[in-house]
Amino acid sequence: MTIDIREAYRRALDDFGALVHQIGPGQWQTRTPCVDWDVRTLVNHVIKENLEAPELLSGRAAAEIGDLFDGDLLGDDPIKAFDASAMGAVQAASGERSLTSVTHLSFGDVPGAEYIAELFADVLIHTWDLARAIGADERLDPELVEACETWFSDAANDYRQAEITEKPQPVPSGTDPQTRLLASWGRRG
Repeated sequence: MTIDIREAYRRALDDFGALVHQIGPGQWQTRTPCVDWDVRTLVNHVIKENLEAPELLSGRAAAEIGDLFDGDLLGDDPIKAFDASAMGAVQAASGERSLTSVTHLSFGDVPGAEYIAELFADVLIHTWDLARAIGADERLDPELVEACETWFSDAANDYRQAEITEKPQPVPSGTDPQTRLLASWGRRG
């Protein structure tokens, strides 16, 4: 990966957050490319991951966290809820030991660097999902697309076996990197 994963994650969260700030009052129930998710559910999902990140990067196990962050995390001010959660996640990921710590996820233990890469990839793909849902500019940062595509080329089989991603979509040769990345995650760009 050509960019530090912590920096990639921060930038992806910044891009997602910029879109959260663009969500109009009537768009929270708009469908997204994520099966069965509207905009509110999608943003809630990212907030949940943001809130879990400091816990997991500090050594707590997913089993210990349990359902602590289940339910509606957006409250009456979804933008404020997102901003606060993103700040905490970025601080945790930027920590001195974040890359070398062991994170105890529901499917097993992984190095912090791998967990941050997973968070980065998830929020980057969901940035496109949110942009598509609210009619915003769907272009993703090309450097982040490249970093995610490189990382996902090694992780794709594990994600598909765990049924975390949709079935990949076919793309013709010569397709641009963003379309290839989205297709590998089951999105039709």
